[in-house]
Amino acid sequence: MSTRTSQPAGGALLLSEIKEFAAFPKATQRYIRRSLDVAYGRRDAIDCWARDEGEAASIRAQARLYKQLESLRLQVPDDSGLDSIDPFMGLLISLTGFDLGQDRIPNFAAYRFLYERLLGAAVRPWLPGAFCAAAALPHLHPDRRRSLLQSISESAATAPGWSNREPVFWPEWVEKVDLPAAA
Repeated sequence: MSTRTSQPAGGALLLSEIKEFAAFPKATQRYIRRSLDVAYGRRDAIDCWARDEGEAASIRAQARLYKQLESLRLQVPDDSGLDSIDPFMGLLISLTGFDLGQDRIPNFAAYRFLYERLLGAAVRPWLPGAFCAAAALPHLHPDRRRSLLQSISESAATAPGWSNREPVFWPEWVEKVDLPAAA
């Protein structure tokens, strides 16, 4: 576990983010950690996460797409003016479509958790629209589209405002400790 903030994180905030992450299915937790490794180059993602050639190919594709994250972070619109969202939303929907297509992000909460860390707190107002657009794309099975779209609550879809507090919990891979050797 690590934190990324210039100010000390409130213990309650940190614990709530840890609890939120712990509530996700194990496959979702694994995908979020993998995605953060790919996005920030924290370690060799293929060496750490690929269990077979299919997963290695998926990680390579993810790395190619995630190269666009830096420019996307710089494009986050600071207002809701429709003239400034075109290139931003198109790329955000494409990235979201890739991640949802990996079948490891089961709902809006997991998507929001990941994308707040990939793009920062300023992206929060744009996440419901990008999620709904990507969840409706035809590359997803109709049952999957239904479950994804049903996972976004009315309050998340119609929020009157969003927090600008940056996330403080950043999940990371932790190596298993050999208990007999550690004793």
